[in-house]
Amino acid sequence: MPNFKRALITGISGSGGSLLADYIVNNHPEVELHGISRWHSTTHNKNLEEIRDKIKVHECDLTDFGSVLTILKRISPDVIFHLAAFANVRASFETPLSVLHNNIMGTANLLEAIRLLGINPRVMVASTPEVYGQPKEKHIPITEECPLDIVNPYAVSKVTQDLLGEAWSKSFGLDIVRTRMFTYINPRREDLFATSFAMQVARIEEGMQKELLHGNLNSTRAMIDARDAMHAYWLAAEKGRAGEVYNIAGTKIITVGEFLDVLKKMAKCEIPSREDPKLFRPVDVTMQIPCVDKFKKETGWEPKINFEESVRDLLEHCRKEAAKEKLRKHEPK
Repeated sequence: MPNFKRALITGISGSGGSLLADYIVNNHPEVELHGISRWHSTTHNKNLEEIRDKIKVHECDLTDFGSVLTILKRISPDVIFHLAAFANVRASFETPLSVLHNNIMGTANLLEAIRLLGINPRVMVASTPEVYGQPKEKHIPITEECPLDIVNPYAVSKVTQDLLGEAWSKSFGLDIVRTRMFTYINPRREDLFATSFAMQVARIEEGMQKELLHGNLNSTRAMIDARDAMHAYWLAAEKGRAGEVYNIAGTKIITVGEFLDVLKKMAKCEIPSREDPKLFRPVDVTMQIPCVDKFKKETGWEPKINFEESVRDLLEHCRKEAAKEKLRKHEPK
């Protein structure tokens, strides 16, 4: 088993990257933790404020090969968690070329810089179940062997990231493991349905919003707490086999509409809701029921935080954020 001494997280100021940074700081304090973040990242300070003095953040745009080469040479990490990506599926229909360029070339530059420098870190490339698209019934639950079926620009970019990892592992011997993380409850991304719903519930409770707006409620998801997801990322890097890909997911299977019902029952007041056509995707992926036997068998991972606790924690986080938002609105100009 590897003994990681110096770790690098790409996209460390984003929601997933910062949550992983929290996990490493709190559970593996012996690891020297570095991160890269684009200079214009708007989430830099907020997501990292509690651990800022325990990490080293470097300015770097992965689409700029020269800066990638410089940073990797300077840090020389023995493990890289590649989480940096433009990750808003619905927005990818509006800016597809930007998503493709950012996600694909950022990954290609990272892997090629590793190869040219002659370093050999373990690299975990974070992919997504969006690469499976809408699988046929015979492929559910979804295993890693399920045929890929790309239905949106974001998925095009992620399957390319995924395949770049596979190709650079096979062609050049890079030590790469790939993960396909299914839905996790992420309090730092308000564009995801779970957090969007919880924030809207909190705003309605505070009297700042009258009704909750939603898109498609019929999609089925396997949900997991973010803390369990970050532990899984660590184990994938630590115990995953080079060249392999792993599904990671929770055991709670629920529709988006059922999730909304759970939040409404936890709310302090009645929560009126209605469809908003602007929140529907041109093409949606509606059936994400995974098989995670491979990952569990090879790493020993099991989720520890139950669904109800995870939802309660999410709602409490959003209530605190809504209260801050209300206070700012009433501050004297």
